[in-house]
Amino acid sequence: MKYENPYQEAMRYIENAEETLKKAGKDGKFYIDEKYVKSACGIAYLGILKALDFLFDIKQIPKKRGKKSIEYYQGNLSNLDKKLLNYLNSAYNVLHLEGYYRGENNVKVIEAGFDNALGVISALKPYSNNGAE
Repeated sequence: MKYENPYQEAMRYIENAEETLKKAGKDGKFYIDEKYVKSACGIAYLGILKALDFLFDIKQIPKKRGKKSIEYYQGNLSNLDKKLLNYLNSAYNVLHLEGYYRGENNVKVIEAGFDNALGVISALKPYSNNGAE
């Protein structure tokens, strides 16, 4: 899986997720339309997995055959970078479990999930011309 700029490719997911989240609308501290919140959280989470796949490829971590679980990503990150593991765990809880599956609609909670997603994706910058095109 070779891309010119893995960072930009992963960021494309976050940008798409942010556009989707705008469609949800806000009412005070909460998003209004659960469908768009769930979609946005799912897209952002996929961006994290894409970023980690790139990173593992760069670091020459052996690929797992078949469907990868969160444990695959957590296990490899625990040996590679504990800070990234913390970002992943938090983003997984907020974006995947709470946002996507349970329909969390608190703006601050979802924003925290997006911030953690960016924390993971930023690990690709050194391997992607510092994010520049």
